[in-house]
Amino acid sequence: MDRRKSIKSIILGSVAGGLAVHGCKPEAESKEIANGIVADENYFGRTPKEAAFIEELNAKQFLSEHEMETIEVLSNLILPPNEKFGGPSDAGVVEFIEFMAKDIPELQATLRGGLMWLDHKSNTDFGTEFKITPEEQQKQLLDTIAYYDAEIPMSKHPLEIQFFNLMRNLTVTGYYTSKVGIEDLGYKGNMPNIWDGVPEDVLEQHGVAYEEEWLAKCIDQSTRADIAEWDDQGNLLT
Repeated sequence: MDRRKSIKSIILGSVAGGLAVHGCKPEAESKEIANGIVADENYFGRTPKEAAFIEELNAKQFLSEHEMETIEVLSNLILPPNEKFGGPSDAGVVEFIEFMAKDIPELQATLRGGLMWLDHKSNTDFGTEFKITPEEQQKQLLDTIAYYDAEIPMSKHPLEIQFFNLMRNLTVTGYYTSKVGIEDLGYKGNMPNIWDGVPEDVLEQHGVAYEEEWLAKCIDQSTRADIAEWDDQGNLLT
């Protein structure tokens, strides 16, 4: 199993476990949020307060152009693109990392310090900044920080190892939570179970039977992923 397949297996295994834990809010605050949602005609899955915060973050810029270019090179080394679905660049991973750095300021020192370390190490060893160093030498450099003793808490490791561990997590998360990454996983989302109707012996026991018209509409496995539609009179169309 190659690296990409290994990562996909890990991601698929974690999907079933859920991705977030939601805290409880006081009743008064919940009502206030609900009222705000009703009043906002452009509500898109965020409360007005959350939407304003996201807009504020998007208006800021943390990473420099050079840092973003370096992250793009690094993320494509961590998760190499494939011909069918592309890679981190196609999934907007660089923009995702930029956003996360603003959303979680605690990440900023590790990200910026790690990028500085990469360029310093690359210049020292190869005479060029990391993003333009030949790929073989880039990988050679990364091999020195990609593997670490898991028995030691991450906070006790040198900055460069903390940086690469963070970059690896952000790259994989950014890619596999994007449209491109979901398609790469082949994840189809929830699907209805196969149901063939009430068993024949139970129908006979109660002296009832399905009408052929309803059998054609309701017991057709080829359409089980279709969303049902009704007309204005409540008649089932699909």
